[in-house]
Amino acid sequence: MSEKPLTAEQVQENKEKFISILREKVKRQGINNLIEFLEKKCDFFYAPASTRFHGAYEGGLCEHSLNVYECLKDYMERQRVREVYGLNISDESIAICALLHDLCKTDVYKVSTKNQKNKTTGKWEEVPFYTFQDDLPYGHGEKSVYMISGFMRLKREEAFAIRFHMGFSNTDDKMTVGRAFELYPFAFAVSVADMEATYFIEGSN
Repeated sequence: MSEKPLTAEQVQENKEKFISILREKVKRQGINNLIEFLEKKCDFFYAPASTRFHGAYEGGLCEHSLNVYECLKDYMERQRVREVYGLNISDESIAICALLHDLCKTDVYKVSTKNQKNKTTGKWEEVPFYTFQDDLPYGHGEKSVYMISGFMRLKREEAFAIRFHMGFSNTDDKMTVGRAFELYPFAFAVSVADMEATYFIEGSN
């Protein structure tokens, strides 16, 4: 687990901000049921973003999703993106893809303990850490698409953006990823925002 956890107040603030953006930007049928699921039927707002890398603390998943949202908004506002690349994506699609791209990470991180030597005292002590247990091993991006689609319909470019948000770092065939980016440049934009949030805003612990 991270040595820099969020406070309970920060976790709550992020949750409220996340829900507020979804309610403001997304008007699609099913969004209210999806928000209810996030609030009451899973651990999304309290889950970490990973076991030991970025966001490996309570509330890390929601924080990461908000970071991706801010990065994606900035990317889409670039003059080159709009005028040269011709990407004019709605605020609704930006919110959906950024905030929900890692929905697949709900209910998969479990807290366990291990013995670890204290760097200061040199004594062994029991410390908590996260393990990963996925009871719906449907993939990563594809699982998020599957879960979202249970509540509301996604546009094709949204589905591709969420499915391929890991970009070339995923285990997919590289030609498949490249072809997806060629056909749906918004998918590339989401992958860039995800990497920017992961490596430059959050970093690894």
